[in-house]
Amino acid sequence: MRSIELQTTQNVTINYDLALLRDRVLAFLIDFVVLVAVSIFLILVLFQWVMRLDLADEFYYLLIMPIITFYSLAMESLNDGQTLGKMALRIKVVRVDGKQMKFNDYLLRWIFRLLDIWFSGGAIAVVMVSSSPKAQRIGGLVSNSTVVKSNPGLYVSLGDIMKINTKSNYQPQFPEVRHFREQDMLTIKQTVERYLKYKNDAHREALNEVTRVVCEKLQIDQPTGDKVRFLKGLIKDYIVLTR
Repeated sequence: MRSIELQTTQNVTINYDLALLRDRVLAFLIDFVVLVAVSIFLILVLFQWVMRLDLADEFYYLLIMPIITFYSLAMESLNDGQTLGKMALRIKVVRVDGKQMKFNDYLLRWIFRLLDIWFSGGAIAVVMVSSSPKAQRIGGLVSNSTVVKSNPGLYVSLGDIMKINTKSNYQPQFPEVRHFREQDMLTIKQTVERYLKYKNDAHREALNEVTRVVCEKLQIDQPTGDKVRFLKGLIKDYIVLTR
């Protein structure tokens, strides 16, 4: 599976798996079904009222069409890069430079959906996502964004990390960790992430080996308790000490 590294404004490097083309297509189909269902529901509920007042055209152009047209733009911009389909498939839109997505970014993606998906029957989007290094359709290229797989466990840990502002509200437990390289910390983070996602013997062994090497470098005894908690603590220490 292809992945992408994002450098956040907090100088934290995050590794995301790029969303599979299959998942993106399924998310699109789920959104399509949702829109059809909502449209049918509104028609059934309001049909008699609309016909009695002879407002069929107004009903279609002022209610149904705006919902269908602006659904993806509204959902992604208001829901952190996710439509209902993307939420179901656990994928989301992010900027490839690690910056926060803005409304203009979502707007560019939405505008180019006309070319990527609707005018070409999805052919352009399929070709671009399959062939571009960062799985970007044209809308992704112009908005500097792509679609990645989200990881709830990872977001929780990053959320905790982002709450750490300075040494004044967090006391590092292992000050020597500041001598580690960014690549070292990325390896630690990815090992923890993989273990939490795939709790098998191979990833458990990798977690144990990383813990052993880290403890040797820090010249401390290996933790007898939760190794994941220990490694997450090191990441927090590193962020505070090197920020």
